[in-house]
This record gives sequence, C-alpha cells and structure tokens, in this order.
Amino acid sequence: MEGKSPIKPSVGGFSFSAITPPPSLFHPSAGQHTFQLPASSTPSPKPEAQWRNVEWTQERKENLMKTVSSYRPRCEEAPQARVLLLGPVGSGKSSFISSVQSVFNGRVANRAMVGSFSTSFTKKSFSIHAQRGEDTSGLVLCDAAGLGDGGRTGLTLHDILSVIKGHVPEGHKFSPEQPVRSQTVGYVKLPNLKDKIHCVAFVVDASKITMYPQSLGTTFKKLREHISDLGVHQVALLTHIDQICPQTTKDLTQVYKRQSIRNAMSEAGALLGMSTSYIVPVKNYSSELDLDLNTDVLLLSAVDHILQYADLFFQDHKPRNPGPKFTL
Repeated sequence: MEGKSPIKPSVGGFSFSAITPPPSLFHPSAGQHTFQLPASSTPSPKPEAQWRNVEWTQERKENLMKTVSSYRPRCEEAPQARVLLLGPVGSGKSSFISSVQSVFNGRVANRAMVGSFSTSFTKKSFSIHAQRGEDTSGLVLCDAAGLGDGGRTGLTLHDILSVIKGHVPEGHKFSPEQPVRSQTVGYVKLPNLKDKIHCVAFVVDASKITMYPQSLGTTFKKLREHISDLGVHQVALLTHIDQICPQTTKDLTQVYKRQSIRNAMSEAGALLGMSTSYIVPVKNYSSELDLDLNTDVLLLSAVDHILQYADLFFQDHKPRNPGPKFTL
C-alpha cells in the first residue's frame, strides 16, 4: 500500500525485498524499532485507469445532443421510443427526467416529483425537446410511482406489465386498491406498437444500494423476468454517485476511475440481476442553479445508452419481408 508498506515486489517476479525506511521515521521502543508515518493528512486514494472512455468536452456534449435530438425509431408504427423509468421512491426517476430536460432547455429546472408523498400515483410521459421552439425528439421518458416493497404502497407487478403492454392511458392514477383492468377508464384494449414501452430503465440510488431490503432485489428480478418475456430490453441508471465518492463530488470526470463507483455498480448489478455493462452512473441536478458541462455529458451519455437498447426493440419487431410473390 502506498506510503505504508515496508516491502516492495521485485520486478518481474514474486519475491519481496525489505526496504529500510529513513532513520527519522524510527522511534526506539523496548529495544525495537517502530515504523511511524510522517504527520500528514490522509491522502486521497489514487484513481484507477479509466475503464470506460468518456470525452468531457463541449464538442462531445453537442454531438450527444444532436444524436438524441435527431433520434427517430426505425419503425413507421412508432414515431417515438417510449422508455419507462422504474425504481424505488426517491431513487431519482423524476430528477433524471428533469435533468435531461434541463440540458436541452439550457437551464436547470426541476419539476415536481411523481408519487413521493401520496398513495395514488399518476402515469406521466415527457417528450424530450431538442431545443426551445424545435420539434420534439423521438424519445419519450415515462414516469410513474415508485416500486412497492412488500406490504408498502407502490406499483404492483400487474400494473407495471399493463403499462409496458400499452394498456394504461396517459394520466391514469394508480391506486393499490384499484389495479388496472379492462374496466379501467381509458383502458386500451388493443394497443398499437406506439402505445407500448420499448425500453425499461431501472433507477437505483448509489447511496442506498447496500440498505435496500432483500425483498426489493427479489422484486427487481421477478420484474426483469416478466419484462424480458415481453421482448423489452432493460438498462439501469445508478444515481447519487456524488454522495458515495468525495473525489467524484469534486471532479465528475473521475467517475470511471474510482473503485467506490465501480463497487456500487457491481452491487447494483447484483441487486438487479444484470451485468454492469447495462448500468450507467449519473448525477442529477438537484440544488444547482447552473448547468455543468461534465454533468451534462454524463446525463446525455446515459440517454444515448438507453436509446441503443430501445433501438434493439425496434430491430426485433421489424416487419419481416415476406419476399416477392410469384404467380403461375
């Protein structure tokens, strides 16, 4: 370990040779020498080599904005990709939507959270506008209630699958006592492809990842199994990363160099039952008044990640060409 270890590995081998510290670092005690570090503040852990490549530049931000704003599904039946955000209450679903909208609006603006303080929740969808006054992009982020934990209130598996299948109308208020059914007002009996969810993004809080109950992990894995059966791809957002890593709080470009972030991503993968290749860390805007370049790049990179998997849905559901017909 840096600054502490009195031994050092030999180059190209497994043997170790002792290193004698300077005399000033020794203190006699009972006839023995005791090694003592010089008085200094605890050094920050050294960053690792960056394990995901990110360009933290204005040019990269502008290119990502163009990619997102120009995105259109390669499917005539669905003009927009609909992405459902799922996660516990307070995980940062609504904040992520507000943060992405802030990037395109050019200023930080936080909208009211959905389903944080009541037992009824509304399904809301937000189209991402490319720039002020321009047409909407081909992306819609759908927000709903937090996931339920055991006997606590929240979206049920039945209601979530109803949303993904396209049966639930916009603005529907979910209630634990009134599950979605064919008699529900506005129920879409025969949903088209444009009504369905094309990608699911799970949202988990990095600062709470070790405190989530085991039952939540069971819920996530059960959800993922049923959602996969519907042919819908899934990714995950790891929020509040600035709360678990002081170095990242000071400098967001360190996010893919810090072991604490990598560990949190692994823990999120275990909770969700998915590979870390599907998981991206993000920092939402909360108390900030101004946009930050590095925060924008990380947010836009997450949106780009989501769109890649939404695109897979449309590839999987592309109408098959029956081939030329021959008449005899």
